[in-house]
Amino acid sequence: MHRLKIKIYYEDTDAGGVVYYANYLKYLERARTEFLLEKGIDVAKYHHDGSIFVVVHTDIYYRSPARLGDSIEVTTEIEDMTNATITLKHLIFREDTLLVEALVKVACVNREGKPQRIPEDFKRIHPK
Repeated sequence: MHRLKIKIYYEDTDAGGVVYYANYLKYLERARTEFLLEKGIDVAKYHHDGSIFVVVHTDIYYRSPARLGDSIEVTTEIEDMTNATITLKHLIFREDTLLVEALVKVACVNREGKPQRIPEDFKRIHPK
């Protein structure tokens, strides 16, 4: 499980000082990228080589808001992997309080947007 710490700035919030809901998706994206980098997988390299990863489904439950000045932590782990998709489980915490739960399914496509097999390197990071 990977952990990413994020500080909440004014730019992250709405007029009430609460994190704008869509910004959580950015935090999840950042956490997924760092998770993969930690496992030795550079998505930018794969993108350059023609394996592009796109979000195809998100299931997100906002339990409690993060606020201006908070420090939050995003955890990431692989929930499932098929030949062409990876489903990642993300949790966002403020200290011991669970703020957000999310499942994000990412598909591997080629430059034309057609589904393709996930590169073999990914299989080593998901013990079945």
